[in-house]
Amino acid sequence: MALQLNDDAPNFIAQSTAGKIDFYEWLGNSWAILFSHPKDFTPVCTTELGAVAKLKPEFDKRNVKVIGLSVDGLSNHEKWSDDIKETQGYKPNFPIIADQDRKVSDLYGMIHPKANDTLTVRSVFVIGPDKKIKLTLTYPASAGRNFDEILRVIDSLQLTANYKVATPANWKRGEDVIISGTVSDEDAKKLFPQGWKTVKPYLRTVKQPVSK
Repeated sequence: MALQLNDDAPNFIAQSTAGKIDFYEWLGNSWAILFSHPKDFTPVCTTELGAVAKLKPEFDKRNVKVIGLSVDGLSNHEKWSDDIKETQGYKPNFPIIADQDRKVSDLYGMIHPKANDTLTVRSVFVIGPDKKIKLTLTYPASAGRNFDEILRVIDSLQLTANYKVATPANWKRGEDVIISGTVSDEDAKKLFPQGWKTVKPYLRTVKQPVSK
């Protein structure tokens, strides 16, 4: 059965380019992105790993750890990392799991059911500090993942975890947000004393709360 939002993210111990990793221990009190690649030395994933390495300072600012996965071995991961540096300008600066026994792939339902028994789908899991799955995405082999969008969603997830708000379509950090539908106007006066704009009784917008 596929993992659902708010399910516990399965723990695992695996070898990676950063050594042996106990996932829960490695995660600690951080957020995490776990993303898989069908195999090493593939063109689209080469560009993706370079893009993530370039964005790592942005993930760090958000207390987000990044970890990749492929069913190939560590020696291939290291050789591929050199190719990524050469072609993309950035070498992976995060662990890449060597999942040759498919343990992690099976735990997270990453094996492509209609391709073969080793090819992982190109999945993304965002996992919170509570070890719960907050977001899942699956991409076809032909479409490169948009990690700017994943950063945007993480901004939303982290904001809405701390405040009783939701984010509208195409929202970006710093823009107005929506007061959650479960919050009455009476309670909203206490939570948002600066006031809000009522577009419809069910659509109330307010400036994004700022953490102190």
